[in-house]
Amino acid sequence: MAIKYELIKESKETKARLGRIVTPHGEIETPVFMPVGTRATVKTMTPEEVKDLGAKIILSNTYHLYLKPGHDLVKEAGGLHRFMNWNGPILTDSGGFQVFSLGELRKIKEEGVEFRSHIDGSKHFISPETSIDIQNALGSDIMMCFDECVPYPADYEYAKQSMERTTRWAKRCKEHHKDWNTQALFGIVQVGMFRDLREQSAKDLVEMDFCGYAVGGLSVGEPMDVMCEVLDYTTPLLPRDKPRYLMGVGSPDYLFEAVIRGIDMADCVLPTRIARNGTAMTSHGKVVIRNGKYSRDFTPLDPECDCYTCRNYTRAYIRHLFNVDEILALRLTTIHNLYFLIKLMERIREAIKEDRLLELKDEFYKKYGYTQLLE
Repeated sequence: MAIKYELIKESKETKARLGRIVTPHGEIETPVFMPVGTRATVKTMTPEEVKDLGAKIILSNTYHLYLKPGHDLVKEAGGLHRFMNWNGPILTDSGGFQVFSLGELRKIKEEGVEFRSHIDGSKHFISPETSIDIQNALGSDIMMCFDECVPYPADYEYAKQSMERTTRWAKRCKEHHKDWNTQALFGIVQVGMFRDLREQSAKDLVEMDFCGYAVGGLSVGEPMDVMCEVLDYTTPLLPRDKPRYLMGVGSPDYLFEAVIRGIDMADCVLPTRIARNGTAMTSHGKVVIRNGKYSRDFTPLDPECDCYTCRNYTRAYIRHLFNVDEILALRLTTIHNLYFLIKLMERIREAIKEDRLLELKDEFYKKYGYTQLLE
């Protein structure tokens, strides 16, 4: 198998797990947050900078790389690792979420999905087999099955048909994938907020025996308590000896709640996206650095942070950079936000090790300004 998962410790107070994933390009301590490098780059950052922040794995996007520059070109360059100069593990999503988010630009069939490019309107078709071929060409360490992400809310009959089709697609993905020694393949538990359908999806996928399992279709607009409820009954259905990945989650509270419910991996564009818009995650909540009150604030973004940005620059300076449209503003806030989440996950892993995860959560929530709605 392309990856090996080692379960190191299970929390005594929650369902949280401490683990390690060994891949052909390095080891990953879990729970882990994965920075997103959609188009073979974490926006504004060099791979060396991302590595220096402590990131062990990044995510890239099959759909976007298929359109530009094309997976054949990436393969010709020696694969995604060499193409983007990242020597650590890479996870590629299947392209399903992006394709299905195209709305009227796509048409779902049993064979796959016909869609028009959001770039130039050109026609394309991706099937489960095509998605695997693209990811094989990219050469990622972990690949995802092609699936349909059901919108929220969705009616039961549509969700049931989608779940059954996603299961059939997962089987086709597994049958088409060939190189299990270098690339792991994860199944994705899908289908909205219907418990019986989620349970059926998990049962069917577990029987197929994938290298790991993702929980998809969450963080798509549903309230947090609904997401937590779905995780409460879904993660126990997944194998104890394989990694569990929650797709598209990246705010501190969602990360805490996911880990508490047994999730090992998470990714999201949130920290980099809000950074480019001028919002920083700090120990005491979000800081919208464009606000006028920071014009003469000569303190760091987060006085409790020791990232490169906080060691060298002030809020006043970063606000100035945003107000004059300097690229450095985007870089400095991105560095900080990614470091903030990577370090938070380190603290979470240490807390699991010491059986004080709920204590850490309470401390963090009080400082960050979150309301304790969930236990």
